Amino acid sequence: MFDINWRGLLLPLAYLAVLTGTFVTFSTVYRRRKAFQSANLAPWFGPHLQRNIYLSLLHMEPEEGSEKTPKVPDSVVRAALLRRAVEDINRIIQIRTAKAACSSLLQRGSVGDDLWQRFQRAEKEMEDELRDVVMEANALVPGWGQIIFQSANEIAANKVLRDRLEEIEAQRESEKEWWEKRRAAIRTEFMKELDNESEKSSTRPSTSSADEPVLVDGSSTPSTPSGPKQRKGKK
Repeated sequence: MFDINWRGLLLPLAYLAVLTGTFVTFSTVYRRRKAFQSANLAPWFGPHLQRNIYLSLLHMEPEEGSEKTPKVPDSVVRAALLRRAVEDINRIIQIRTAKAACSSLLQRGSVGDDLWQRFQRAEKEMEDELRDVVMEANALVPGWGQIIFQSANEIAANKVLRDRLEEIEAQRESEKEWWEKRRAAIRTEFMKELDNESEKSSTRPSTSSADEPVLVDGSSTPSTPSGPKQRKGKK
């Protein structure tokens, strides 16, 4: 049997115990600090106004001094939930657009982990929000949760189209004014070129007819002087 020298092992065991306790303490403090920082990160999106309006209409309480508050019509509640779904569609589009850019920047080291944590938290919140909207829609109208986001997507697309048309309509006047100025400038330049051409033609020296060359027809024969010819006869 081997005798164990406990006194000799006391120092290494104490070192391992201190080292293990240090690692555990550091890990606990680090996790708490990361959780605290993650909780204090700024949200990716601002307040969800449409959701707050829907919840306010759904849980409207009687005012002070009144026994009963008129019930909110179901059509108004459904319209508020639909507007909430439209806002969720817009936020989903923003998340899908920003995901690839954030992932690429994180891999390059251009952004810190805080931004990625904010994005992941926003993505998780949107998943919970979509589930909540589907449950609320099915509670209001059975089966509505399956088509509410399809209707919301159509409304969002129509709104984008209307905004684009309004933007084009707003730019029409400014573009028309710019084109009128451009056309006037082109007309002015063209008239200046015509005036310059007319001035050049008026100041050009004219050649007299005497200096013009005379064409001589080679087939014509020279004229002979007129007069009687005497013929000598033979004697």
